[in-house]
Amino acid sequence: MISVCMATYNGAAYLQEQVTSILKQLAKDDELIISDDGSTDETYSILQTLKEQDARIKLFKGPGKGVIANFSFAISQASGDYLFLADQDDVWLPDKVAKMLALFKANPKCLLILSDLMIVNQDLQVVFPSYFTHKQVRTGFYANILRNTYIGAGMAFRRALLPRILPIPENVPMHDMWIGLLAEPNVQLFAEPLTLYRRHEQNASELHTKASRLQQLKWRLSLTYYLILRKLLKK
Repeated sequence: MISVCMATYNGAAYLQEQVTSILKQLAKDDELIISDDGSTDETYSILQTLKEQDARIKLFKGPGKGVIANFSFAISQASGDYLFLADQDDVWLPDKVAKMLALFKANPKCLLILSDLMIVNQDLQVVFPSYFTHKQVRTGFYANILRNTYIGAGMAFRRALLPRILPIPENVPMHDMWIGLLAEPNVQLFAEPLTLYRRHEQNASELHTKASRLQQLKWRLSLTYYLILRKLLKK
């Protein structure tokens, strides 16, 4: 069984296109978990309509504490053996699910797969054909502590990872960075772009961080502290 976990907030403009691209790839017993964090636009009403049309959609009201807590909550509701993360404004390319599942089955020790993405603008016109190339994506715990290249929009992982990652601390820089680091060294890259990664003015995350070096250092110190604490508690 597959669980797709999506966190939404004021995403009405692109939401239906993304949900449609996901549902096309799910089996009847799979689920699309959507946690809405108190949207003030038409997002929740759109989601309610979509839920009425497809029983695979499970709609929740999120904790109202931001994107990290919202994703953490959505993940905690998942029942699947494999969990996929989804942004509210992207588009999944056909066979994304099938190709990532095939890679999991071919690599039983792999806990997490990160697939490439095409960076597109709001009209789905390609800006960069490969996120991996543009961001110089690589695996490795220490490499990603120093410069994170994990991205939730291309991420899928086994259920076995859940006890390590939940709950996600609210003070880590971002949920995908936390999940990727805790999956190391059992992370595998899939070099084919499987997602249209839409960038526009309302994105919750930045393609290139504008934070100061001091702020980035504080984030990494906080992240390292919580990683050590989690590893000690989960022994």
